[in-house]
Amino acid sequence: MKPSGNLPGLLPGFAAFVAVILPTVAFGAPGAMLPWTTYEAELAQTNGNVIAPSDVAFTPVFEASGRSCVQLDSTSEFVEIKAKSDANGIVFRYSIPDSKDGRGLDATLGLYINDQLKTRLNLTSKLTHLYGPYPFNNDPSAGSPRNFWDEVRVMPGEIRAGDVIRIQKDADDSASEYLIDFIDLETVPAPIEQPADSLSITEFGASANDSSDDRPACLKTIDAAKAQKKSVWIPAGQFVIQGAIDVSDITIQGAGMWHSTLIGVDDYKPENRIAFYGRGSNITLSDFAIIGKLNYRNDSEPNDGIGESFGTGSKIRNLWVEHTKAGAWLVNSDGLTIEGCRFRNNIADGINLCVGMKNTTVKNCTARGTGDDCFAMWPATYAESNYSHGNNRYLNCTAQLPFLAQAFSIYGGDSNSVEDCLAIDIPYGAGLYASTTFPTESGFQGTTIYRNNKVIRAGGTEGAIGTVANRIDLVGVRFEAIELIDSRNDGIKFISLNQRVLKDATFDRIKIENAGTSGNGHAIVEADGSVGSATLSNITISNTKNPWQDNAPAFELIFGEGNSGLKANEQSSATPSCCDTVSRGAHIAK
Repeated sequence: MKPSGNLPGLLPGFAAFVAVILPTVAFGAPGAMLPWTTYEAELAQTNGNVIAPSDVAFTPVFEASGRSCVQLDSTSEFVEIKAKSDANGIVFRYSIPDSKDGRGLDATLGLYINDQLKTRLNLTSKLTHLYGPYPFNNDPSAGSPRNFWDEVRVMPGEIRAGDVIRIQKDADDSASEYLIDFIDLETVPAPIEQPADSLSITEFGASANDSSDDRPACLKTIDAAKAQKKSVWIPAGQFVIQGAIDVSDITIQGAGMWHSTLIGVDDYKPENRIAFYGRGSNITLSDFAIIGKLNYRNDSEPNDGIGESFGTGSKIRNLWVEHTKAGAWLVNSDGLTIEGCRFRNNIADGINLCVGMKNTTVKNCTARGTGDDCFAMWPATYAESNYSHGNNRYLNCTAQLPFLAQAFSIYGGDSNSVEDCLAIDIPYGAGLYASTTFPTESGFQGTTIYRNNKVIRAGGTEGAIGTVANRIDLVGVRFEAIELIDSRNDGIKFISLNQRVLKDATFDRIKIENAGTSGNGHAIVEADGSVGSATLSNITISNTKNPWQDNAPAFELIFGEGNSGLKANEQSSATPSCCDTVSRGAHIAK
């Protein structure tokens, strides 16, 4: 299958669409501190076909970084980059076609460094390509395909600044086409040494880099470590885990997320899934990878990855969680710290702070290629809460490329926040989202804050910033110091369903630039049926054809001071002034 919008060669002026390198972000700026550098394929050297940016949904290019990629469909076609700095780890984002029966195909691709073949990359479409309406299926005849992309990571040896890395289709590479999105280069730290007072899982029967089930050895090690008041050590290597592991009052550490890998079995039915379930307090999980093999979504089945309750005194650090249902679906934890984790290509959420989550801080984490919200908070009602849901924070996190839903979503709770975060390439949903769509214990309480965030190329039908009052009123949200850049449709969108009301909502220091890149959309929209009000101060709108659209007689925009670019258009029911700047205290009368 060839994506729509296929154009041969590099497009004139194409560099204006996407940066060559996604830069490392320092603390104090929005987003996680990334230890890798991203090289976009469409801006690399290539003799393949550069696929032009596209806003056509259900195509691979729509779900690609920068909405563009490179196609290799003939022998000797390649994508080639020059390393900007030393590295030893490569992550490569690709898409190959699904099989006609939806079960997927395997293929290879050549990895060359300085013209020397280093390895043949093993690729697959068995964990991608979903079809039909949510929650999707694996039947291509259902139409509406999505989830085209997967990633492979390798450590091919030392890469020096100036080395040339080439991804090439050779004669033996059997896929009809290869789509290349980007290449990450990373300096991977040396393996961590085994800590003192720890027990290795290999002492209890685990064996690395084979097909034997190492779960029994892990369980024995945990029991022995508890009895001896020691920690559990996962050495470097790949260990097969068939089934969940319950943890409480234990520290489990690996040699590093690139070095210690726990992988699921091919028969990835619910009882066989790899998962760490918290069953108490004082749990620390750190420095290893959890790689599942889930290729469908069924919300009545249990989560894998990381789940359940971590009580008090717990930490989750430097984990890589990929191809599980949710990366982390957490409940009933107080004071949990989650730091430096990567949630990749999960079928559902990257991470969801769900029932009874209190005082939890998630910082310097990334979520990419998820099948639902990248980062979510939802005080759900399906289980009993041990703590009142609130004072949870997402800090310096980066959300990228979900194939459904939003980047950062809050669905209720008391005084939660999203701060210093980056949302980039969110094709179907919002970058920042506040919604009462789902049932909760108490709705929104206190003040919910979204502060110092940046949103690039987001905004499906609900805006780059979306507020949705649905089951109950949406109350007490603050959006402060936010940049919205290249929103696909609308910048800020207010939505009400069932006559529910948005109350006590303020927007301050919001920069909206180039909203409506799809050809439709506005900087600010009051959707049909919206009820309530919002106060806007220090709003700056630039390079946007349509500043706002008013479809809601029952919704009131209250303009504070410092707004610019809010020139009236013919779709508004009333005009605040004839000028670009709106005066303090102005209202849009209904």
